[in-house]
Amino acid sequence: MRRLLQMVITLLGVTVLTFGLTYIAPGDPVEMILEVGDTIVPPEIIEQTRREMGLDQPFYVQYWRWLTGILHGDMGLSYSAKMPVVDRMMLGVPGTMALAGSSLVIMVAVSVPLGILIAIHRNHAIDYIVRFFSFIGVSMPSFWVGLLLLYFFGLKLGMFPIAGGEVSFDRMVLPSLTLAIVLSSKFTRQVRTAVLEELGKDYVTGAKARGIPMRKILWHHILPNACLPLVTLFGTSVGWLLGGVAVVEMVFSWPGLGAMAVRAIMMRDYPLLMGFVLWIATFYMVINLLIDASYYVLNPRLKKGGE
Repeated sequence: MRRLLQMVITLLGVTVLTFGLTYIAPGDPVEMILEVGDTIVPPEIIEQTRREMGLDQPFYVQYWRWLTGILHGDMGLSYSAKMPVVDRMMLGVPGTMALAGSSLVIMVAVSVPLGILIAIHRNHAIDYIVRFFSFIGVSMPSFWVGLLLLYFFGLKLGMFPIAGGEVSFDRMVLPSLTLAIVLSSKFTRQVRTAVLEELGKDYVTGAKARGIPMRKILWHHILPNACLPLVTLFGTSVGWLLGGVAVVEMVFSWPGLGAMAVRAIMMRDYPLLMGFVLWIATFYMVINLLIDASYYVLNPRLKKGGE
């Protein structure tokens, strides 16, 4: 109950801050809606539309109206899409979910075996090679990785389409690989660090002295104890991906929540932007709550007040 109360207070703080930033941001959403192309809209029409939309009200009035709508399940109407915010966001959820799921599967399939391998063969050639490439992967921005993949596999080799627009397997490969490269580079190093920390503990030395095979020690003792910090990194990666990786989605024209949020900012579509912020903040806090709960399952000592 204490954690749930903290979540509610945090959500209120996030929404107040975001709503305040949109309130003082330069640009007028009414002008963005009415002035199409070279059309000149009379000032009295702009003022009338602003009154009809309630944008002439003080900050606290607008925020209270938005908050009461949220409590009743109404997130408002998107200025640019001319449809409810919930319906507009639901159009981007499948794309983001598909991209996040595929990226996480590739990340786990690559990072966990590689991290264990280079931890066991510490300071060998394979360790230096994998760490070198993981360092490069962490250092490169995700949009640069995406552009390189688009150039070589899309433009030069023609193996995959270079423009998105719909959720399909062939269009999902390159953006998934882009995110997986960035995430795997970080996750591989974390797996190595966690496994190395467990390899140096006394219980591993004792198990080796009793003649227990290294494979059994690894799967039954080292990995269960090493998974706690990895669960935290995995959970934050899930929240990061489900929030919508805007840059990657824009590079590949992927129909997800991140690209939707960028367009909402460009169009001054503040109700849609507030819906996105509420979505990502809620997901982050729910995932953090699930991570904390998983600690008690993975480490029963915490139930008895241990560390």
